[in-house]
Amino acid sequence: MTLRIGVIGTGAIGQEHIERLSHKLIGAQVVAVNDIHEETAKAAVARLGIQAKFYADPHALIKSDDVDALVVTSWGPTHEEFVLASIAAGKPVFCEKPLAVTAQGCKNIVDAEIKHGKRLVQVGFMRPFDLTYRQLKATLDNGEIGQPLLLNCKHFNPEVGESYTTPMAIVDTLIHELDVLRWLLDDDYVSARVIYPRKTSKASNHLADPQVVILETAKGIVINTQIFVNCQYGYDIQCEVVGEQGIAYLPEPNQVTIRKNAHVQRGILMDWKKRFIEAYDVELQAFINNATSGNFTSGASAWDGYAAAVAADACVKAQQTGNIEPIVMPAMPIFYNK
Repeated sequence: MTLRIGVIGTGAIGQEHIERLSHKLIGAQVVAVNDIHEETAKAAVARLGIQAKFYADPHALIKSDDVDALVVTSWGPTHEEFVLASIAAGKPVFCEKPLAVTAQGCKNIVDAEIKHGKRLVQVGFMRPFDLTYRQLKATLDNGEIGQPLLLNCKHFNPEVGESYTTPMAIVDTLIHELDVLRWLLDDDYVSARVIYPRKTSKASNHLADPQVVILETAKGIVINTQIFVNCQYGYDIQCEVVGEQGIAYLPEPNQVTIRKNAHVQRGILMDWKKRFIEAYDVELQAFINNATSGNFTSGASAWDGYAAAVAADACVKAQQTGNIEPIVMPAMPIFYNK
């Protein structure tokens, strides 16, 4: 069976997903696309060499009998609308983060999916599909360093544009840690605090950069994450887990080491897409498999999207108040523990 997919949003990430669905992965075919810019969508389809019908109305695309499943890569504020419409149509949907721009919007999706009675939603958090994170999780799950006590993490970007704002350090950047660390530790957050170190001269006037986010989990683990989005030197993701019996580090991505001119050199990636490109492939293949089988056994759920949004809201509030802000997570419904 070939899963017929409709893609809503043909910007940069949408085009990348169309390419991997069409030319890299197994079991899917992109048959329909939608974008607010018709010419962009049609040009993308032509460039990628696929036959896909353009729909001016995204809801018509969702309801089409020619479409089995949806991939939503449109502007973030539209995600809730299109995911809810996909659930109403009874069709599996992969939604890039954010699932919705508010925690309440995510909760609306959770409620709709539970009412439908079957999981249909997978959220585009790719890090749990990354080999290095999976290796780190296996180390923790095997008890090789004992119980985790604290984490030191870094999320560094070489630079960001003028439109990047201080809250975006949470909702666009830290959001990946908020998701993957819940999965890594099998734990929820209970509080957040944000500290602003000395500001880099490379940041825009309106941007506080770097930032340090301190999270505490229900099990008492303390997480210290440095966010530095104008670090200049590269795209650098790090995670150190300090346990009762040792320390485990997130493995570095494979890069060639060069010994030359009395120096040992190892490259650092500059592009986040290259750092996680294989994870994107595995993630989308998992969605194809989930949607085809009708059994969502892997990938971030709508509840995971909601949990990340709840934590992000508290972190943004902590940015504004300077206080330790509580993170109140309801108990996960049994629906998502099947």
